[in-house]
Amino acid sequence: METLLLTPTEENLLLAARALADGQLVGMPTETVYGLGADALNEAAVRSIFAAKGRPADNPLIVHVPSVEAAEPLCYIDERSRRVMAHFCPGPLTLLLPKKPIVPDVVNAGLPSVAIRIPSHPIARRLLELSGVPVAAPSANTSGKPSPTTARHVYDDLAGKLHSIVDGGECQVGLESTVLDMTREVPTVLRPGGITPDMLLAVLDEVQVADSVLRPLQKGEKALSPGMLYKHYAPKGMLSLVKGERFNVEKLIRRLYAESADMGKTVQVLAFEEHLSGYEGLNVKCIGSLAAPETVAHSLFATLRQADAEGIDVLYSEVLPPEGVGLAVMNRLSRAAGFRTLDADEEANA
Repeated sequence: METLLLTPTEENLLLAARALADGQLVGMPTETVYGLGADALNEAAVRSIFAAKGRPADNPLIVHVPSVEAAEPLCYIDERSRRVMAHFCPGPLTLLLPKKPIVPDVVNAGLPSVAIRIPSHPIARRLLELSGVPVAAPSANTSGKPSPTTARHVYDDLAGKLHSIVDGGECQVGLESTVLDMTREVPTVLRPGGITPDMLLAVLDEVQVADSVLRPLQKGEKALSPGMLYKHYAPKGMLSLVKGERFNVEKLIRRLYAESADMGKTVQVLAFEEHLSGYEGLNVKCIGSLAAPETVAHSLFATLRQADAEGIDVLYSEVLPPEGVGLAVMNRLSRAAGFRTLDADEEANA
């Protein structure tokens, strides 16, 4: 199959919308990352998402709709959820809501809930309106790899496996949406994103964060949301996170860098703008500002993909405090590293 790379003209959006309505796969831009879309009510089309990505069938999908009204046939929306949607939707927020029978089990891995999102990206919204169908869309990448934030990332991973990719430029947020489970008594963040727990407290009396956000799923524990699998968002090279006081982190990374280089490995350090001077002489990549974690969120996946393109064997990354958007960044970094974290302070005191 030849994959079309489309500019977002009205004519091309109509072409992509017809493909969705006909049960084909389309790559579409959103404000978070690019999605691999299929008609959520067409079971065969949804199954083709899993086949194209190599995605496990027990990993549920997010259903994208252009409005709250379009979500009504798919799920039960209580007053509390409507309040959240009125405040944050359209936007980078996904709500887990009790599903209605019309939603095929393949979409939500047989769970009683369905994940609903109303994107704010104008191209995504227009495509959803033109298609006339709810669109199930995980990130448009090979399963386990860093999520795509440009159309080229999608093409590199999935060319030949989908009808078309609508090129909407670089994604604004750069990390997937926040997933909020509204089926619980206390609304629970299952996957952090650009909408932080503190922001949610503007319209909810209380919000909790699932303890699985910064740890792997335990044996027998089901993924209730996308992004909860053990290793996810991972580069080809071995990524390790290094935490601790700045001096100790820099010292440990320098030692590990030298050891890896002596073994013939190509090494890269992922560091914050404020700390670049501590890695002078090393292959170091700026991942954004410690003072502005949203810049780290924006660049993270593109940085990991660039490391793959450069053939980096080993990566060492600094870490953010898991607060605000930093929680979302650390959720992605931890999973990209397979939860491999080194404590530089312990090393210094050993």
